[in-house]
Amino acid sequence: MIPRETLDHIGDAATEFPLLDEATLDCLRDRWPGLHFALCSDDDVPARLSPVLARPGFNLYLVNGSEHCLTLTNDPDVAIGVVLAWMDEA
Repeated sequence: MIPRETLDHIGDAATEFPLLDEATLDCLRDRWPGLHFALCSDDDVPARLSPVLARPGFNLYLVNGSEHCLTLTNDPDVAIGVVLAWMDEA
């Protein structure tokens, strides 16, 4: 479970970095060691899934680990991690 307040803090912390990259993820992992973090392009996320949080330049999605394989979810009660998905500027 990831509380909404934690998601807001993660989103705010990620906006402090000029670039979303592995260094960003390392800092987030240090700050929230119990969560998994991943990075991808927002274009790689299925269009049917809405972000749980949107910030300028990126969206935040949740990872569900309750099944055999990891999946994306909008349910923070089953979330074990966060995907930061950068958006390409048009």
